[in-house]
Amino acid sequence: MTEAKGLPAYVRRYVAETKAALDDGYLATAVAAIVPVFLKARDAGRTIYFFGNGGSASTASHFVVDIAKATIRGDGRRFRCVALVDNVESVTAWANDLAYAQVFAQQLKTLAHPGDVAVGISGSGNSANVLEAVAEARRLGLVTIGLTGMGGGKLKGMVDHALVVPSNSMQHIEDVHLLVCHLLTAYLRDEAPAAPP
Repeated sequence: MTEAKGLPAYVRRYVAETKAALDDGYLATAVAAIVPVFLKARDAGRTIYFFGNGGSASTASHFVVDIAKATIRGDGRRFRCVALVDNVESVTAWANDLAYAQVFAQQLKTLAHPGDVAVGISGSGNSANVLEAVAEARRLGLVTIGLTGMGGGKLKGMVDHALVVPSNSMQHIEDVHLLVCHLLTAYLRDEAPAAPP
């Protein structure tokens, strides 16, 4: 079997572009802002809600399993996390009966309380249902975080804390968002200060 023509060069270019999307101080700055929000939510027994579309929906689900399960430490405290994308029945009901732009906002109206955290994930920063959910989260008194790229879109200006990947490639943006999931999980598991007794 012969190697696909041009594949090695394409692989090198893709990896180099992904590295370039990580080679900027924005990552450490954004993570430094997000960690205290997550820790405060955990220590106060608040819930962190994650949501997004397509690949970002998958990332939202991935965040929940990693943050909720892999960060349990000796003091027994846990992060309460919910992926609004995983409630297929609610998503499809709201999409059918009201509008797809409302699938996450309406769930927050039912579930969220002031002091909870909303994490909207949108590569473009302009996904209507993510923006509607963030707007509703702000009305409800939640702390809002946005993971985005492509300059941030509308999401960047709506959230309390934004992580904007400096790339216009959806693949590289989503690569970095998943890396952020793993970075936060590892830090919260290994390095974050233990909660006071």
